[in-house]
Amino acid sequence: MAQNTVEKTAVTLLGLGAMGTALARTWLAAGHPVTVWNRTPARSAPLAAEGAEVADGAAAAVAANTLVVVCLLDDASVEETLAGTDLAGRDLVNLTTGTPAEARARAEWARERGARYLDGGIMAVPPMVGVAEAGGYVFYSGSRELFEQYAETLRVPLGTRYVGADAGFAALHDVALLSAMYGMFAGAAHAFALIRKEDIDPASLAPLLADWLTAMAPSVHQTADQLRSGDYTKGVVSNLAMQVAGTPTFLSTAEQQGVSPELLAPYFALMRRRLAEGSGEEDLTGVIDLLVR
Repeated sequence: MAQNTVEKTAVTLLGLGAMGTALARTWLAAGHPVTVWNRTPARSAPLAAEGAEVADGAAAAVAANTLVVVCLLDDASVEETLAGTDLAGRDLVNLTTGTPAEARARAEWARERGARYLDGGIMAVPPMVGVAEAGGYVFYSGSRELFEQYAETLRVPLGTRYVGADAGFAALHDVALLSAMYGMFAGAAHAFALIRKEDIDPASLAPLLADWLTAMAPSVHQTADQLRSGDYTKGVVSNLAMQVAGTPTFLSTAEQQGVSPELLAPYFALMRRRLAEGSGEEDLTGVIDLLVR
């Protein structure tokens, strides 16, 4: 009886921090040949026991396979690690966190060395890798041909979302989402600070906060629609004038509770600036235009 086997794409992985190790383990578990390298050799030992080939240097690791995935500390680490390697004919997928400008420069750098380039922004933490139901994924941008060629391999550890030929778009999407996350964390921090000195269990406030933030999250769709149309009064429920009128209550409450307003005050200041421009009937969308220089 003839066996029907499908050869799995071989992967070289440079960088074995928590994320890199999780990626390597997932590819190994799925049957992909994996060659690894890390500046600290000891980190390679557990993966070697699981079947990975351990290269004795970055250049040897790059030479081992066409698909080279980089998951290092920062762009400077990528530069240093790949400086002495031959990238001609290689397909470089860079999952190192960086800025859009760094990604675009690195794409050109790779092209000059004869490599195709794909940049990635990981929207997950290591425990989510290889766990489909966890919902983690990676933004990819750069060569669409490269993305489509390796799509099956790339989606083994995490979901994939291609966001454009501009190599900087993956990093831009990554930072945009994380920026919104930190804004949410800031609001939650202020909310917990308000009750900190009261006889209120933070555990009782937490589900209320989670439900409220979940209910408010869909408003981003209206913001996007207003930005596309240019009509910031479209679908407004509570206009800017009404919301600015209510801000003193938030600031007074913070003062009375002994809580610094420093997380709220900058946003309120932008709201007042927009109102002063005569935009009282708008939604809060106009604040975005004040941020863009």
